[in-house]
Amino acid sequence: MPRSVLYLPLVLWLTACQAESESMPETDLRWSEPVKVASGEAYQGPWRMNESEFLYVDDPAVALADGKIFFAWVDNADQDIHFQIFDRDGEPELDEPVNVSVSGDIFSWLPRVAVDGERVYIAWEEVLFTGGSHGGEILLARSNDGGRSFSEPINLSNTTAGAGKGRLTRERWDNGSLDLLARNGRVVVAWTEYEGALRVATSADGGDSFGEPLHVAGDDELPARAPSLAGTPDDRIWLAWTVGEDNSADIHLAYTIDTEEGFSEPRRIHASDAHADSPVVRVDSEGTVHLAWTESTGGPLRGSRIVYARDIDGSGDFGETVRLSGDTMAVYPQMAVAGQRVLVSWERSATDRRQLFGIGYSASVDGGRSFSEPTVIAATQREEYGVNGGNQGLLMRKLDLSDDGRAVLGHATFNRNEASHIWLLRGRVE
Repeated sequence: MPRSVLYLPLVLWLTACQAESESMPETDLRWSEPVKVASGEAYQGPWRMNESEFLYVDDPAVALADGKIFFAWVDNADQDIHFQIFDRDGEPELDEPVNVSVSGDIFSWLPRVAVDGERVYIAWEEVLFTGGSHGGEILLARSNDGGRSFSEPINLSNTTAGAGKGRLTRERWDNGSLDLLARNGRVVVAWTEYEGALRVATSADGGDSFGEPLHVAGDDELPARAPSLAGTPDDRIWLAWTVGEDNSADIHLAYTIDTEEGFSEPRRIHASDAHADSPVVRVDSEGTVHLAWTESTGGPLRGSRIVYARDIDGSGDFGETVRLSGDTMAVYPQMAVAGQRVLVSWERSATDRRQLFGIGYSASVDGGRSFSEPTVIAATQREEYGVNGGNQGLLMRKLDLSDDGRAVLGHATFNRNEASHIWLLRGRVE
């Protein structure tokens, strides 16, 4: 049975705060009324592999490009990935959502969206059972017409090792342990396997062909999990990840110019006795490397907070960490960077709740030197819609930011036995 690392007991962290930001600027981030993208039932029956009765929508993924919002999500009732394009006002551009995965007898989970010119790429975990102990393959589909139609999906992983699983322990893991990057005609897909390997597949011709996946890190004893990709103006690729089976896991970071030559020796970022998880790496136009992750002092995802650090010159010196999330439990950050704006969001909960409820965020308008006070998006705390989605895992990529400060966030809600929803939230960082 798949186990997503969700809804853990909420335990207040008990250690001293790490370095706070230099000041709290008056950052103005206003969110428009949410747009309802999709709705469904909210029933999750017992796990019976692809015969399971899972009736709910989940797993939003977004990308901003050319003033448009490219949005993918999962409808577990038909077991497929769906896709829509919205304009800046939140109006859909396609008459009907596109079914990207077209595999109604197999679950398709936790997509990623990337845009490179007129080409739109979507990667996801397909729950194929091909002989191993855990079903999972990494599939990719490409659109050559701006997202109006997609190619037949291709299988990048071709493994029995359980691709897309991000293992914490043998009994606990997240699905959706993958990431996607597309820029300047190069497409890069990273994923981890239940059996531990972190692999990267690259196309130099816009997705026409892919080389053999490269084994970057991870094994059965110390499995890699939660990869995050970022590209730079000089075409350097950064890759961050963490590991399972380790209560004091650290974030690992490596880079490459040419994946055929392999990645640099991984560097551990802020190694400590705390448990570091779910990293997100982003690089701005000046080459500053930004990192956000979950840090826990009571074991994996217990007593958790969101921390941030930056390396302003690519030297590997990330300075002190900044705690962004305040006093409530916070896990699984999202981060977007554009110009001097840095926006970080996270799944949150008040301490008297046992389920994740609402989205918190903090923003910087000075390149990460200082951040605003943690704030909750009010529209994500409406009790009639239930708790946050992510029933198969919270390793998502559902936040993006444009150069003019427009922010988009995908959000899923789940009110058990009532209804599930997918939402598009739009804001602006001033």
